[in-house]
Amino acid sequence: MERNREAIAVIGAGSWGTALSMVLADNGHDVRLWGHNAEQIDEINTFRTNKAYLPEVQIPKGIHGYVDLQASLAGVKTIILAVPTKAIREVLGKMVKVHRKPLEIVHVSKGIEPDSLLRISEMIEQEVPHELLSAVVVLSGPSHAEEVSLRHPTTVTVSSKDMSAAERVQELFINQNFRVYTNPDVIGVEIGGALKNIIALAAGISDGLGYGDNAKAALITRGLAEIARLGVKMGASPLTFSGLTGIGDLIVTCTSVHSRNWRAGNMLGRGRSLQEVLDSMGMVVEGVRTTKAAHQLAAKYSVKMPITEALYQILFDGVEAKNAVDELMTRRRTREMEDLENILIGQFGDSDNKF
Repeated sequence: MERNREAIAVIGAGSWGTALSMVLADNGHDVRLWGHNAEQIDEINTFRTNKAYLPEVQIPKGIHGYVDLQASLAGVKTIILAVPTKAIREVLGKMVKVHRKPLEIVHVSKGIEPDSLLRISEMIEQEVPHELLSAVVVLSGPSHAEEVSLRHPTTVTVSSKDMSAAERVQELFINQNFRVYTNPDVIGVEIGGALKNIIALAAGISDGLGYGDNAKAALITRGLAEIARLGVKMGASPLTFSGLTGIGDLIVTCTSVHSRNWRAGNMLGRGRSLQEVLDSMGMVVEGVRTTKAAHQLAAKYSVKMPITEALYQILFDGVEAKNAVDELMTRRRTREMEDLENILIGQFGDSDNKF
């Protein structure tokens, strides 16, 4: 496929930023991979490795590491924002001080900001002056960095208010290993990507408790209904949750050993404290922060989210994992089809909040 070679900045040299840099480099682009750790960037440029995040991977020569943010942004029109949700405002604040030309920002993180309850695209629009923002695009889907970096087949979705921008990003990334779809439902894509981390934590806890595949299948299925209930109430299309950024991302995050949210949940289920788990992970576990935000969103929109509520109690109220799961299983009975039909038609009344 013939492509126009383009300079693209990837902001964030963790596992996902590095893996996406490799996709772009494979497509012939000049990739500037920015990170704040000078030793890590020196390793990337000198040895073509990033062992702290992707130990089995050789980094292509088309990727050049930067610690100077201004230099990494010079002459680029598109950046890939690949930093944890909690770091987004800080990084954007630094960017707008050193780069005064319009940028197309593609965010690839999955989370919701607690208290403000903003999705990542909304955070970007709030932090970046209008005249410096040509478009915001979200890239999401079932895509572990470890597999993308090994060029295993992967499919994702891009979404934006500006679908011409989404289609341009689709063209930047798509290749024989990395298939990219478009979807105009920004709310649904972001909500699905963020909230699946909550259900993955719960699935990990269930596995850590030794509850088996039956319980995990129930968590995934009912977790999807819970995500869709909130998402539709916030304005998302119910169809999005049956796609890559809904059920697709939920399955891979709840079942894969690559999932840091599943791994964190598994350790919690085995009796370790939240602080012990976070200290041992070495990477951000987005589901912990998102659980707090989703708990607040459920209250704001008057949506019952029993799995999220149980996880919130485990993470922040000191409730024993087994007790929280047992309470979920003994909730009052209800009808599954009624719940699903309400989600599909997007009509929410008092009866729509059943689990």
